[in-house]
Order: sequence, then C-alpha cells, then structure tokens
Amino acid sequence: MVVDSIQDIATALAPGQRLLGLDLGTKTIGLAVSDTGLRVASPLETIARKKFTADAERLLTLVDAETIGGLVIGLPVEMDGTEGPRCQSTRQFAANVLGLRDLPIAFWDERLSTAAVERLLITEADMTRRRRAQVVDKMAAAYILQGALDAIEAAGRNA
Repeated sequence: MVVDSIQDIATALAPGQRLLGLDLGTKTIGLAVSDTGLRVASPLETIARKKFTADAERLLTLVDAETIGGLVIGLPVEMDGTEGPRCQSTRQFAANVLGLRDLPIAFWDERLSTAAVERLLITEADMTRRRRAQVVDKMAAAYILQGALDAIEAAGRNA
C-alpha cells in the first residue's frame, strides 16, 4: 500500500522493523536502511539495474534479511514542483513491487539529493570522481531516508 503521508509509514511498521530508502536511477538503485528506532539512515548498497525481476529479487532479499517493514522511495519531482516522466516511472516501480509484496511505501521528494551528496563528498570527504561514482547512489538513498526519518521524528514531537 502506498501511504498518504510519511508519518503513516512509521505507524504501519511492527516493532523492530526498519525502513529501506531507495534512490531509483536509470542505471542503479541506491539503498539505505534505518535503525529500528527510525532515527538514523545508513547507506547499504547499490544495485546495478538489470530487469525489474532481477532488481526486485535483490530488493526483496534485502527486505527479508534486514527486517524491513516499509520502503521510502525518492520521488524525482521537477524543480517547479510538477511530476514528470521520471516520477511516473518511480510510481510504476513502486506499483510493480507492490504486485510482488504488500509493503507500506512512502514517496519522499528527492530534489537535489544527489547534488547535495556529490557536494558533500567533494568538499568534506575529498573523494575522487571514481570513488564518488561508487558510493553516491547509496549515499543519496541515505540522504532521502534521513529526510523522511527527520520528518517522522518532528511529527512525533508535534503530536
């Protein structure tokens, strides 16, 4: 099920379950995982995209192995706030995953996430271009997931 708000995904989780963040690209899928307290996102891995069946098989293997109770998928909204073809592709990916496994899924605005991570890796970590290419997708997934976790925590404080 696709949840209406990011707060709804936290209430859909069983105790001890975690969230998996996804940064969907055309060539790769960056993955990050939360802790069970839903406070910290950590980069997990990058899947080289092949066909949906293979991508979903790896994704669902991780869902089972990492005690994942829901997905937070970065939604590539245009800078003016509209949804273009990439958003449609992302929503279709989520629908296809739901066809295989009933998991709560939330979308999170990912505008500029990869650019922010690239900037961080250049200025703070002083990484080479080659090394950045190896980690940027899973770091972007962690950036997306952390934004969602921060919103969940803020909603809990304001409740």
